[in-house]
Amino acid sequence: MSTNTVDILKKVTTATVARMKQNGEKIAMITAYDYTMASLVDASGMDLILVGDSAANVMAGYETTIPMTIDKMIYHAQCVTAGAKRAMVIVDMPFGSYQGDATSALHNAVRMIKESGAAAVKLEGGREIRESVEKILAAGIPVMAHLGLTPQSVNKFGGYGIRAKEADEAERLIADAHMLEQLGCFALVLEKVPSALAARVASELSIPVIGIGAGPDIDGQVLVLQDMLGMNVGFKPKFLRLYANLAETIDASLRQYIADVKAVDFPTQAESY
Repeated sequence: MSTNTVDILKKVTTATVARMKQNGEKIAMITAYDYTMASLVDASGMDLILVGDSAANVMAGYETTIPMTIDKMIYHAQCVTAGAKRAMVIVDMPFGSYQGDATSALHNAVRMIKESGAAAVKLEGGREIRESVEKILAAGIPVMAHLGLTPQSVNKFGGYGIRAKEADEAERLIADAHMLEQLGCFALVLEKVPSALAARVASELSIPVIGIGAGPDIDGQVLVLQDMLGMNVGFKPKFLRLYANLAETIDASLRQYIADVKAVDFPTQAESY
């Protein structure tokens, strides 16, 4: 039996990640968008699975996450929850589903949870989405917050550069982080912010802070699965560590399959009925 805070046999919940923060155990989080990959991720002992709106890039080939819809996010989350038996599944609320009217945001969050089977939703932003966060939390739906680089605001930012380098933006981020914790968010993602700032936020908050491009001195890390497995050729940001080169492996396998078919080397008698 594992001696870690997280029992490999027990379902991960908001209470689990809260204990991990308290006990100083790092939290491992990864994205997934389909049943097969979610099953493999879950079997590995991953703590959290994010059904990210990055499915827009990874699965659909869009340049930004903006085109993702509620229906598409529900579909991907349904696939993931079917494969995830232990890891906690969080689903991104897509652009336009929560930024305006808080009542609509609540309706959309309820629908996403009910139809997808996910355990929580993730929203990008701070004070500007306060009412939406409050309503969703009041309905009993766990919320993971997201500050720093918020990809749904790429057109506003004018790109995917590091955020909160200047003092005024950093102070706003810190204030928003405290506000989101006080509202009741169970965790916070910080994306592409200076390491020192991320460390300060993590030290000041009692909820877990999970980073992507936010340095090591926080409570956990998240990466996009296809990126860290080396399937997204040419995408090499500073924060990304490649744990495999599956693009090369897949290419070699496909080329060998083509060669075997054309040479009538596949299937053999042993592979035939």
